[in-house]
Amino acid sequence: METMGNMEKQTGTMSNLPFVSQIQPPVKSWYIPVKRCLDLVFGLILGIFALPIIAVFAVAVKLDSKGNAFYSQERVGYMGKLIKVTKLRSMRNDAERDSGAKWAEKDDPRVTRVGSFMRKTRIDELPQIWSVVKGDMSFIGPRPERPELTEKFCHENPGFEQRLRIMPGLSGYAQVHGGYEITPGQKAILDRYYIAHFSLKMDLLIIFETIRVVLTGDGAR
Repeated sequence: METMGNMEKQTGTMSNLPFVSQIQPPVKSWYIPVKRCLDLVFGLILGIFALPIIAVFAVAVKLDSKGNAFYSQERVGYMGKLIKVTKLRSMRNDAERDSGAKWAEKDDPRVTRVGSFMRKTRIDELPQIWSVVKGDMSFIGPRPERPELTEKFCHENPGFEQRLRIMPGLSGYAQVHGGYEITPGQKAILDRYYIAHFSLKMDLLIIFETIRVVLTGDGAR
């Protein structure tokens, strides 16, 4: 890891967390504004087509288990900015009553029947298309984590905070090449590889792999 002298301090809304001061400057590439334009255009198109699917599964979630069809969480986004993400609820309404914030696991017992299908096909992520349209997320990038988990993983895995150098995404390199067995440290390595090879070609490869994951039901984190 680089020394603190070579790092850019970025506080934003996360100034109370020490790892924020260790984030390196953002990635600089001609592709960044192009990617934002593509996210906006395809986000608007896909968001419209996704509405009936979201509506159907919102009803299915309500019928399958008690609680709201949707849930929102605070996540850590680009350069430590706090963002709100909304998903279709795939777990029991009381999933964190005893454990608190906890990383999802393979065959997680907290996942409902409908939730299991949604997670394998990524349908639970569809409401986040509107986060892409707003500019809080991109279609491709490191998955945003919750503040308490981000802080924990940054302390335990040097370099984990470098995932925040780029816009978080609905899918990413670590998601399609990892899986539920992946550790936070391994996830950080895969995401740093993506950042180092950030390009249109890389994003297209991840999109094709994401489509394969959705079609085969081989859901990843």
